[in-house]
Amino acid sequence: MLRRLIAPLLVSAALVLGACGQAGTPGSAGDDKRLQVVASTSIIGDIVRQIGGDSVAVSTLVPVGGDTHTFSPAPQDVARVTEARVIFVNGAGYEEFLVDLLRSAGGSGEVVELSKGITLRELAEGEGHAEEEGHAEGNLDPHVWTDPSNVKYWTKTIAETLGRIDTANEARYAENAARYNAQLDELDAWIGAQFARVPPENRLLVTDHAVFGYMADRYGLKQIGTLLPGYSSAARPSAQELAALQDEIARHGVKAIFVGDVANENLARQIAEDTGVRLVPVLTESLTPPDGVAPTYLDYMRHNVTTMAEALR
Repeated sequence: MLRRLIAPLLVSAALVLGACGQAGTPGSAGDDKRLQVVASTSIIGDIVRQIGGDSVAVSTLVPVGGDTHTFSPAPQDVARVTEARVIFVNGAGYEEFLVDLLRSAGGSGEVVELSKGITLRELAEGEGHAEEEGHAEGNLDPHVWTDPSNVKYWTKTIAETLGRIDTANEARYAENAARYNAQLDELDAWIGAQFARVPPENRLLVTDHAVFGYMADRYGLKQIGTLLPGYSSAARPSAQELAALQDEIARHGVKAIFVGDVANENLARQIAEDTGVRLVPVLTESLTPPDGVAPTYLDYMRHNVTTMAEALR
């Protein structure tokens, strides 16, 4: 689906490149001799930095706190991509904003879909509706990173890609990936222990959109409903869908509704008031700034799991 690179905004991008290339501002490689890499999201960007270390210069398209489902690239984003040697994306239909950007040929950067090779889950009954206009991947869930064992596929692909392009640092990338995979194994064991302390009957997830399905599958949770239909935070529910969700919340005695910082706040408050269930904020599509609770993927997962396990107990 995602091809190579760029043309739609090339005229405006050329102006941006000409202006910022000389000054060395973000989006321009300037005098930086490191491997120029673009990541679609802050989550992917962090993991690329863990593997690439000081040998890569990573810029991110969707800003911290942004929502990938509704993001629209600006000319400076085109400039970043035109200068990149490689562009790492989640794939699986997640980065809809890239479709038009990458539709036409131009540029030489390689697009690498990190979710290739991962068995994608389908939305189960009750998790939402798959008939969302514009989602080429149908009912396949793209939020693979909520299971850290999937991220080990990412690290392998990232290390192999960087090593193939930058052969002088191939061994270093492989060592960094092995070190990071050990941290992912530790995270996986820790998450399992946290959710094991939640009574089985309480391991029920209601979220703003279907984002935690891979986590639920791995750690014995059940995602029984979403405020928005399907896996996109840009979707809109019908009155019938909201009524059905409220019935499910009441029938199962749901403890909490987990909402991300990109959620429709008014809708979330309405459901909470109607059901008497408290809203619990979590992180979904993005990390936080460096001074926030989750500047890295490992922090992101630990923050969410701690918050969710405490609310479900």
